Amino acid sequence: MTQALDANTLDGLTTFAERLADAAKTVILPHFRTPVQIDHKPDATPVTIADRTAEAAMRALIAETYPDHGIVGEEEEDVRPDADFVWVLDPVDGTKRFITGNPCFGTLVALLREGTPIVGIIDMPALAERWVGALGNPTLHQTRDGRKAVKSRPCPTLGDAYLYSTSPGMFVGEDNPRFAAVSEAARVTLYGSECYGYGLLASGYADLVIEADMAVYDYLAHVPVVTGSGGVMSDWEGAPLTIKSGHKVLAAGDPKCHAAAVEHLKSTL
Repeated sequence: MTQALDANTLDGLTTFAERLADAAKTVILPHFRTPVQIDHKPDATPVTIADRTAEAAMRALIAETYPDHGIVGEEEEDVRPDADFVWVLDPVDGTKRFITGNPCFGTLVALLREGTPIVGIIDMPALAERWVGALGNPTLHQTRDGRKAVKSRPCPTLGDAYLYSTSPGMFVGEDNPRFAAVSEAARVTLYGSECYGYGLLASGYADLVIEADMAVYDYLAHVPVVTGSGGVMSDWEGAPLTIKSGHKVLAAGDPKCHAAAVEHLKSTL
């Protein structure tokens, strides 16, 4: 059985994760709302100098500070993905928003131990907001007014839930009726959240986030943030999320709401 991390070690790793987010922010913000060149990757998704240089800055810090750790990121090749400790990076989550001047884009930093997320950062550079999650610790929310612990809100029934998702277009094939079963049961469904929706859930302003067509760097940082606020995060079958999980994720602020959402997601199969 893997020995638990002592509190000082976990605190040090969490502090370093925030250094990574700070480094990314320093690189990203000078490019925001400027005429940057937009390239397109083989999968047709856009990428800019902000994505590339922010990830490069974070990778350089990791290589200097923790040379034995692995790195999985959106813009470069994996480095030691089977290491005991692996950093999972998304320098600009919401690049389409970034290039259109929308401030609701974020930087995601996750640290995994043996494939399981133990530290997560959701940083919103243009909004000056940040959520910090670490295994066994309360989630912290940083704003211009300071930093405080946050908790998800009670919402035991789907009928009262405010549901966020990035886009209805991510639900294709059998995923479409499965998501629709939850959306129709929820009180309100809102789109366009990207990573921000998970932070809002952790702070008690939303109740559910359901997404599909996700890569590991899109969601692993959210796990410590959501669970540290009292919420639950899993795949659509209710299984814990690891680096080997699939592309469908479910986050809920209330465990009862999570259980109900899982049942609805299964109901159309």
